Amino acid sequence: MTVHIIRLAVGVTSVDHLAELQKTRLKTARKADGPKARLVTYTRNRPRRADEVTDGGSLYWVVKGVIRVHQRILGIEEAVNSEGRACCALVLDPVHVLTVPRAKRAFQGWRYYTPEDAPLDLDKAGLRALAAADGEAPPAALLAELEELGLV
Repeated sequence: MTVHIIRLAVGVTSVDHLAELQKTRLKTARKADGPKARLVTYTRNRPRRADEVTDGGSLYWVVKGVIRVHQRILGIEEAVNSEGRACCALVLDPVHVLTVPRAKRAFQGWRYYTPEDAPLDLDKAGLRALAAADGEAPPAALLAELEELGLV
């Protein structure tokens, strides 16, 4: 069974900001590793359900208290951080998939998310056309109203 991971994007102000940060990290990695460079995000502990996560799972990002985007997890590897400590590298697909915004309170670390609990992609919800030109999702109030009307 596939499971997803949800994680806070600490210090990130928007989906565009997240994309820009990751683009810069990937560019830096390419300078060091060449064309084999991959986009990774690090976490202290390896997921216990790693097989389920790598079986089609995604990393859902909470940006400023709202789940807004996810990226497919391509692999999970052992790594060493800048302090020389063992950690875990989540290898991510660089493609960002916007989701229907969903408020999420702060938490530490990351959590598992079942596919049933994960927010819909904007494409799947038929809201892609509502996405603003800057890649941000429609305001939560608008989405709540559309949901109330039974349109989402």
